[in-house]
Amino acid sequence: MDEQYLKQKVTIEKEEKKYRYAGFWMRFWAYLLDLVVVASINGIVVTSVLSILGLSNVKIAFFSLEAVLIAFVTALYFLLLTKKWGQTIGKKVLGIKVVHVNNQPLTWSSVIFREVVGRYILQVFILTYFLYLIVAFQKKKQGLHDMVGDTYVIHE
Repeated sequence: MDEQYLKQKVTIEKEEKKYRYAGFWMRFWAYLLDLVVVASINGIVVTSVLSILGLSNVKIAFFSLEAVLIAFVTALYFLLLTKKWGQTIGKKVLGIKVVHVNNQPLTWSSVIFREVVGRYILQVFILTYFLYLIVAFQKKKQGLHDMVGDTYVIHE
């Protein structure tokens, strides 16, 4: 094996041992807080603007314009805050944050895979919501979306 690779692996393993991983319940409460924040933003901005403009009943294929914009704002909230600060408002309140497994700054690809691809997989069917529970049983408290995005959620 390459000597540089081994040094990097040892460094990463040492960094991992310093982390205090955030468990299921901390993450759950942070997510609920985030849903309250996002619902407030969507209620104040999206719903109000569409109502004022008279676009509340506009449909795009099978979806209302309101539903499409709410999904877009929600995705932006999680993507932008996680990329910029490593945490959403809910995570900040509870003192937890998202970090990359190699201890490097979060990249757009890791955040997109975590927040879009990973969460889509978990939310595509009602039963897949139960996959969030794997966080409680993993040594490093990773959910499927964390594994897909190469991230951990840790205490600050």
